[in-house]
Amino acid sequence: MVKLRLKRTGRRHRPFYRIVAIDRRGRRDGEPIEELGHYDPLEKDAAKRLVIDPERAAHWLRVGAQPSETVAKLLEKAGVGKPAATA
Repeated sequence: MVKLRLKRTGRRHRPFYRIVAIDRRGRRDGEPIEELGHYDPLEKDAAKRLVIDPERAAHWLRVGAQPSETVAKLLEKAGVGKPAATA
């Protein structure tokens, strides 16, 4: 199963996260399938704080990737919602 989650980079006391699609069994900082964007919680400029490719994120949600709670909230802020349920 593929998950959308955060991969931490940056130095001590200066976090920086990449939003990635990764196999759920992989390590937090392991090799991702694809990088979808980044999140810098300490950035003052709101436009630079969250950068995400909405088309690729929507693609991964359509094919069944499960976002973590944090990534789900970030996707909502970016305007990328969950796909409509298919019957």
